Amino acid sequence: MPTKSSSAARIASWLGLIAQLCTLPFYGASGLLAPLWAIVALLLAWLALLAVSVWAVRESSFWGLLVPFLSIGLWFAAISAGEAFLGWKA
Repeated sequence: MPTKSSSAARIASWLGLIAQLCTLPFYGASGLLAPLWAIVALLLAWLALLAVSVWAVRESSFWGLLVPFLSIGLWFAAISAGEAFLGWKA
């Protein structure tokens, strides 16, 4: 019989995976601002974070809930840095 913490971890990891999938439109919309090389790099980073989310679901880990926050933070930092330091303009 699963414990409460095991069930909560399973739910948290699934919520993290679903939320990670919801961050994909942000990465896809980066093409409006970023050059192709940056979009490819961002999408590869998104895929790596998706793999972490899938791992968290398989392991029923609470850490999976953190992944979408890391994903949005990475995207925002990359786009902001590109605009500030590399002159990306919409």
